[in-house]
Amino acid sequence: MSDTSTLAPAGGPRIPDAATPDRRLPLVVHVLALGTFLMLTTEFVVAGILPEIAGDLGISWGQAGSLITVFAVGMIIGAPVMTLATMRISQKLTLLLALVVFVAGHVFVALGSSLSALLVARFVTALATGAFWAVAAVVASRAAGPALGSRAVGIVAAGGSLATVLGVPLGAYVAQQVGWRGTFWALAAAAALAVVLVERLVPRDEPHAPSATMLSELVDLRSGRLWLVLAACVTTTGGVLAAYSFVAPVLVERAGLSASLVPLVLTGFGVGSFVGTIVGGRLGDAHPHLVTVVTPAVTTLVLLAMALLTGSTGATVALLVVLGLFGLSANSVLIHLAVGFAGRAATLGSALSVAAFNVGTAIGTAVAGTVIATPLGLTGPTLVGAAFVALTLIPVGVLALLARRSGRAAGSPVGSR
Repeated sequence: MSDTSTLAPAGGPRIPDAATPDRRLPLVVHVLALGTFLMLTTEFVVAGILPEIAGDLGISWGQAGSLITVFAVGMIIGAPVMTLATMRISQKLTLLLALVVFVAGHVFVALGSSLSALLVARFVTALATGAFWAVAAVVASRAAGPALGSRAVGIVAAGGSLATVLGVPLGAYVAQQVGWRGTFWALAAAAALAVVLVERLVPRDEPHAPSATMLSELVDLRSGRLWLVLAACVTTTGGVLAAYSFVAPVLVERAGLSASLVPLVLTGFGVGSFVGTIVGGRLGDAHPHLVTVVTPAVTTLVLLAMALLTGSTGATVALLVVLGLFGLSANSVLIHLAVGFAGRAATLGSALSVAAFNVGTAIGTAVAGTVIATPLGLTGPTLVGAAFVALTLIPVGVLALLARRSGRAAGSPVGSR
């Protein structure tokens, strides 16, 4: 994910004339959206096929959940590091290399027979995902031109949002039909198609020097408010993913839901997440601090209710959809705040927010996987999630107080350093 507010045509693909009457987005924008869809699908698809993986490899649910954790760790490293590493590298080459590694990683997982081998493949794949995210939005914006740049970036981001609506449920369905390895073969095949499309449709570009020096960007990362935002990114995502990562066994073992219906319930969560992200983003333009405070407060209550009512099928399913609606709906607002507070380091601010989300995912899933082995059992991940999300109220509360005291407009984080 990258800042596109200062994009320049120098050294990159030709930017179309803003006055052109053609209001259609280039096909390459949708190809890049396919890429982000695949990247986010593979990060979270393990949650929908966790019982199948655990049963086939003869490992515990907690160990199978580590496949989500290790991917998050790879994203933590990959997002900021790859953002810096690709500053002077051809963007088209970066996208192609990232997709090739993505294909290879999924083939390796599909053929793997040991947990350790799968963990290595997932980690390397996550590094490639970080590289793809670092440049996809920039390439899409340049290809669309200044008149349609924002719309193009929105389409690319929507590809990631659709992962929870379509990707994870479809992955779970494929796993039930042909086995969990089939899910990874399908992701590898789709990514291979994306390689061909990127090669043919992404314009060639020359490596070019970034407009700001690395030192100046690192200096701008001193903003205290930026780090409060990043702390909120960690706790809110860590809490939601702690619960979501183990939702399949909870639905089947505790709520008594038929395994065949799990993909449908995951779709409900995804639709809620998609709607919540759109609504949260729109409300966040005018009331960012209200959104970032209300969202974790409601999410905490939802997770506590899930822990108390986990034996009820109807209540668990309904609460999971509500969790999707509220759980991650403030993420786009948090990214916007991070970019604003980062000043000249806007690109790194965006990358660090992605890394922070994955820090939360790594910690949350690791702790949740551990508590399953305690007397709390499958109730543990939901309680861990509630505790994590509740912690979000500390940094977002401080940010809201600082905004009020400074007398600045609620939606103007830039310069509030």
